[in-house]
Amino acid sequence: MKPLRFVAMGDSLTEGVGDPVEEGWRGWAALLAPTLGDGEFHNLAVSGAQTGDVLNRQLPEALKLRPDLVSVVIGVNDTLRCTFDIRAVATRLDEIYGAAARQGAQLLTACLPDPGAMLGLPGALARPLARRQRAVNAVVHALSERYGAVHLHLAEDEWVADRTLWSADRLHPGERGHRLVAVRFHALLAARGLAAGGPPSCEPQFPSPTRSASLLWLATAGTGWLARRCTDLLPQLLTLAADEVRHQVRGSSARLDLSATHAVTAALAALTAAEQPDAA
Repeated sequence: MKPLRFVAMGDSLTEGVGDPVEEGWRGWAALLAPTLGDGEFHNLAVSGAQTGDVLNRQLPEALKLRPDLVSVVIGVNDTLRCTFDIRAVATRLDEIYGAAARQGAQLLTACLPDPGAMLGLPGALARPLARRQRAVNAVVHALSERYGAVHLHLAEDEWVADRTLWSADRLHPGERGHRLVAVRFHALLAARGLAAGGPPSCEPQFPSPTRSASLLWLATAGTGWLARRCTDLLPQLLTLAADEVRHQVRGSSARLDLSATHAVTAALAALTAAEQPDAA
């Protein structure tokens, strides 16, 4: 097998937040890379990135590197913004996936847990975020199938519920969690003959942070991290929560889910329609 050039794109999950090493963050992509052979690895992921950042900043750099494998794990930060628009997210993801596929790269994608569940938010606050993340995941599922991506399911309850896999901030995996993601991606790649070596170890290299260290992180860097990402969302989230409560009182909550489903369907249909002139 020839050496593979692996380029990772995305946000803090792929950057490695939650898996600290001496030189900074490591994360699942860096743990996976050595198991793919003696190729190159480039991590372009940046904490806080949205799909627009990947499209406009990371993708051009990735294409210059002529990768054999490209991971695109993104979308949670889009759901934490007041500008969230599933049609825009779908359009950007389609452009990212399409550009990588046209260059001959194998795509790696993943669906993700919703941040409301991870943070343990009250129902009325959590449900709007869950609905948004389900919409993003539905788009990622559909586009992953369209472009033949190696797709990893990371939205399952088992993964979300095991607190030993998560860091103090409750939004990022700890070392154990990052290792689990790397192992699962490796299994999928090995099934396609794209992993030259054995899987990464599941056993942590470093001891888990102490409870006091975790609390200190939350009180300092963690609080600032969350605040920077939710400042523009909070007013809208409160409005969404109020709307959620009104529908619940009226017994019409299903309308919100139905509306979200229709929005995803319309977003994917718009992408299909945009391809028709080329097909003709």
